[in-house]
Amino acid sequence: MLRRTMVVMVRAPVPPFTEETARMKVQAAEDAWNSRDPVKVSMAYTEDTEWRNRDVFLKGREAVREFLKGKWEREKDYKLVKHYFAHTDNKIAVTFQYEYENPEGQLIRAYGNEHWTFDADGYMKVRNACINDVVVSERVLKAPGDGFPTGTRK
Repeated sequence: MLRRTMVVMVRAPVPPFTEETARMKVQAAEDAWNSRDPVKVSMAYTEDTEWRNRDVFLKGREAVREFLKGKWEREKDYKLVKHYFAHTDNKIAVTFQYEYENPEGQLIRAYGNEHWTFDADGYMKVRNACINDVVVSERVLKAPGDGFPTGTRK
């Protein structure tokens, strides 16, 4: 008799979240997104994740990976800071800002809010992001090691 063994990987911390573990998830997301590695970032999401990013609706980890690849090809010198806002057992809300240079050479600062829903294994099942862009004349967010606020913030 052939038996199939399914290994489920856990992405700690897992729900139910405390404020401390929710903040850990936020910091992990910030660190991953600042790597600008679509494969690394996409692994935080379920295979069937559902996304709304501005006016783009995505379904599935592979769609997220492709979206992020295109995003970071267009958005040069991308820098992101996320801030914990609130949480419940399996949901986290964050505010964020990021900066990048668009293909026309303009410096853009984006401001937004995200609502995340996690499965029991700690993978993000739903991500809803509302984002607004502003053209700016100088950077506020700097590269790591150059005044960019890294590490856990309260």
